[in-house]
Amino acid sequence: MSSTASSNAQKAKDAKEEIKPWIRRLARFGYMAKGVVYALVGILAFMAAIGVGGKTTGTSGMLRSLAGVPSGNIILWIIGIGLICYIGWVFIKAIKDPTNEGTGAKGIISRVGYMVSGVVYGALALNAIKIASNAGSSSGGGSKQTMSAKLLAQPFGAWIIGAIGVIIIGYGLYEFIGGATQKFLKKFRTGEMDHHEYKVAKNSGTAGLIARGSVLGLIGYFFVQTALTSNPDQAKGLDGALSEVASNPFGQWILGVVAAGLILYGVYQIIRGRYEHMSFGKRK
Repeated sequence: MSSTASSNAQKAKDAKEEIKPWIRRLARFGYMAKGVVYALVGILAFMAAIGVGGKTTGTSGMLRSLAGVPSGNIILWIIGIGLICYIGWVFIKAIKDPTNEGTGAKGIISRVGYMVSGVVYGALALNAIKIASNAGSSSGGGSKQTMSAKLLAQPFGAWIIGAIGVIIIGYGLYEFIGGATQKFLKKFRTGEMDHHEYKVAKNSGTAGLIARGSVLGLIGYFFVQTALTSNPDQAKGLDGALSEVASNPFGQWILGVVAAGLILYGVYQIIRGRYEHMSFGKRK
């Protein structure tokens, strides 16, 4: 065995020894909390599509809506704590590299992606806890637009926004392809599933990843448009993407399909929390 292979094997062994079972349990809880967030966003959008209330909102808007329902604050606390667990897990993956991504270009990109994901969901967890504590703001997407405007005012700001847009499009394409090819099934301990659980995991993952990948692609497109036009109003998040879908011909039908996909993405994340491989070290 070469010295490099020996080093990688020892690294995987060390990671397995460092990561405790309770961390795996928290990580699984985190995936489930993330799934609940997307399922609720999808439900609100689906209700809007079929005209029985609801709205095309992003994750922050969904949290504010949740605060108005009975026991909403308790649910918000659970979501906030669950997302903190998820953040801890993605930071462990970025820093400790328990899945042995390595230090090559692909590994570094993956680990940087974990860090970015941790920051994004950290802001969402903080927002959930603030709203649960009755300290959340009722404002909508203004902060996103302000951030875009501030970036555009900086040297190379348009290039930075454009690069963010391209990265979002790339990740959306990655998720779309992952759903279409069903490669995500490799992440699951399928041997522990019965036939029904496997079928739900396969179908929800396929539809959910395709739907989320499509929405991410649209969000990335908006960021690129912001860079090209220097208009911060062009920058839109999940809520803007869903509203854009609804404004097109047959938009309500398309919105309904996308919303159903987001609900299934949430189901997929919940199943991922239950059945994802967390046997550390790179699997062949």
